[in-house]
Amino acid sequence: MESESSLLKEHLYQLEEKLLKSEVRTSPEELSLLLKDDFFEFGSSGNIWSKSDFLGQEGAGAVKMTLSQFDMHQLSNDTVLTTYRIFDEGKVEHTLRSSIWKCTNGRWQMFFHQGTKTKGPR
Repeated sequence: MESESSLLKEHLYQLEEKLLKSEVRTSPEELSLLLKDDFFEFGSSGNIWSKSDFLGQEGAGAVKMTLSQFDMHQLSNDTVLTTYRIFDEGKVEHTLRSSIWKCTNGRWQMFFHQGTKTKGPR
């Protein structure tokens, strides 16, 4: 039987993977469900983004990215940090990623995200 922590880690992995899908990234409705209203991101581009930046016509934009080395760090009962690596096939670029997820009324939503460029897949 899987532990509660393992189940939560799998659930958050699925949510992170969902946010990489073009059909989700280009859907304001889907993004609105996954991102908290006060969401913000420090992008690997150096830009700072908010939820409203992603809710326009193109959403967060279509990408082709592969997620690896996923891990989860429980910060409190309702707050979790996820860390992982991304390979962006379009930009041929590797990044380290971190997200803070908060659970409100039984639903996990991303509160913060950061991407940091790195030299390779280590």
